[in-house]
Amino acid sequence: MTSLEKIVHLATQSEYDCIGDEGKIFENIDLSKIDALGQGTKHDICTSSSTRRVVDQNEVLGDVTRSGICHSFTANGRCISMFKTLFTNYCTHDCKYCQNSTDYKGPKSIYSYTPEELARITISLYKGNYIEGLFLSSGVSSDEDLITEKMIETLKILNDKYNFAGYVHFKVLPGVSYEYIKQVSEMADRLSVNIETPSKSYLSELSSTKNYVNDILKRQHYIKKLELKKELPAGQTTQLVIGACGESDFDIFKRTLKEYNEMMLKRVYYSVFNPITATALEGLSAQPTWREHRLYQMDWLYRVYKFSENEIKIAFDEDGFLNNKDPKLYIALNTLDSSIDPNDAPYDELLRVPGIGPKSAYRIVNYRKKNKIYKREQLLNLGVRVKNATPFLKINGGEYPRLDRWIECQTQ
Repeated sequence: MTSLEKIVHLATQSEYDCIGDEGKIFENIDLSKIDALGQGTKHDICTSSSTRRVVDQNEVLGDVTRSGICHSFTANGRCISMFKTLFTNYCTHDCKYCQNSTDYKGPKSIYSYTPEELARITISLYKGNYIEGLFLSSGVSSDEDLITEKMIETLKILNDKYNFAGYVHFKVLPGVSYEYIKQVSEMADRLSVNIETPSKSYLSELSSTKNYVNDILKRQHYIKKLELKKELPAGQTTQLVIGACGESDFDIFKRTLKEYNEMMLKRVYYSVFNPITATALEGLSAQPTWREHRLYQMDWLYRVYKFSENEIKIAFDEDGFLNNKDPKLYIALNTLDSSIDPNDAPYDELLRVPGIGPKSAYRIVNYRKKNKIYKREQLLNLGVRVKNATPFLKINGGEYPRLDRWIECQTQ
């Protein structure tokens, strides 16, 4: 029995009086359907969920902003438990890496929810404290508007019948009309369209049925338009599959810049390619997980540390790939020619030192207004990872020789 099936099994053992006369709502539902449609979203990533939405009603379920309820968000978001599922696993696209593809050669059972069925399952799992929100995606039939209409009906039932105000992340289907996206924006916290690859030429290698510009980028522009009107509390995100079509890390970085600067995205997520048996790419080697990790570090340098594009370019090799080393460390080794004194270095310069992040840099700047930094223990107390930072610092007049700096950095 899978973990999702276990959760549903436990939920069937409880009576939820506040649901009304529904009783044990899973009794007539095939657990294999719930498992299959849940497994269909296992590669979708949603680790950031901050929202500025305000709920001003008292009698609602799942208020994401009220303190004392399990839905509690910080300013920069946090990971929450969500019921992550497809509405249907029927799909007319031929993506070469996907088990729902029309080119998939393995055994496959087609499942679909009805809006009422999915709403009842979601509310029951929420009331059992198994989830804190809904992550809703779907396979794409020949009519993406029709499937989206049913997904919207699910949200309407949750809102109108069950008075549910929990967090909702809605996957917008490629090619869906603007009017449906607008309707979803009025009920969901976050919308996303997976761009999957850095460019249309790469996408054409993975699918002959998706148009990169018209089906995906145009939908991102629609969501951006709604975001500018402040009709989307938690903004827009996207995701790339890493290594399925031979793209370089620098190709991905260039697309990431466009997503943040041109589409106003809150986050870009990265998922390394892992081959699935019976798909067209089953013989392609899986990508190392460290590649995903290094891309997230690169993303963090740009989005949070505010490194410039030219600074980050230093971390890529001549073929456009990152190596399995911290890109911030690699950049520092190639740009910081002299040691930095934490007593007088500006905030932005402190951020360039490995082991010093935005919070510890801020603490250093404030601490030195009244105190002189003359030993490593002070930096440690301010949150600095001193083993990483001290080879680049001048502390109380002393500094590491260049060779010592290099040797210590290689051990990180």
